Amino acid sequence: MTEPAPTPDPAAVVVAIDAYGAAWVERDPVRRRALLDVAWAEGAVYSDPLAEVAGRDALSDHIGATQESLAGGEIRVTTAPVTHHANAFFRWTTFAADDTELLTGWDVVQLAPDGRIARLTGFFDPDTERRG
Repeated sequence: MTEPAPTPDPAAVVVAIDAYGAAWVERDPVRRRALLDVAWAEGAVYSDPLAEVAGRDALSDHIGATQESLAGGEIRVTTAPVTHHANAFFRWTTFAADDTELLTGWDVVQLAPDGRIARLTGFFDPDTERRG
């Protein structure tokens, strides 16, 4: 049997995922990048049905482009992370500028030993994907 990855400090995981969620609503690229320094391990990979990017700069650019496409809407992390070993799971919602819910989904992350996100795989809820 394979030895599981070390379990990061739960408080560090919460800090990282909170910073990651804050990065998705931060419109200033400098502040967004600083949040990703807290949340995102060096060289980490982001993957969802629409994009796959590696590294903090590429993720910051992807977030900025997504924000532009939402024309005043935003994506918010909506649950606290559920964790075990070096993995976490949390939910998010995309809102239009008028706060109408457009899309919901969840992210599954692999965590670096320091609690930052090493890999994130995002999924869209099929029910809301058709609406959004």
